Amino acid sequence: MERQPEGVVRRPAETVREAQRLLDAGMPFHAHEVFEDAWKSGPGGGAPLWRGLAQLAVGLTHAARGNAVGGARLLRRGAAGIEEVDGGPYGIDVPGLVRWARELAGRVEAGGPAVDPVREAPRLAGGGLE
Repeated sequence: MERQPEGVVRRPAETVREAQRLLDAGMPFHAHEVFEDAWKSGPGGGAPLWRGLAQLAVGLTHAARGNAVGGARLLRRGAAGIEEVDGGPYGIDVPGLVRWARELAGRVEAGGPAVDPVREAPRLAGGGLE
């Protein structure tokens, strides 16, 4: 599958919408690239949020590919990265995403069933875990 174009500058709401579309389609690595663009092209103050979201998406990628150690590590690192973000910028459900990431990391480490990236796709805004 083709990679996302790199270096695309989007408004924060566009970043969230595009990443959610990709997550819902079972393409978490592509969502990671969208978050990475926001992290690298946006104002410095937003970098921790976008970097953490990129880590969550690539953690889901690794977990879906059977890399339990790497997947769990990145899910936890991403959760820790966004946990300190004030409020819920851009409508992002930070507490819900932190819970989702830690719960999925625990299941992956425990040797749970194979991770389906579509079924496990988090909701970025609103309810966190839908």
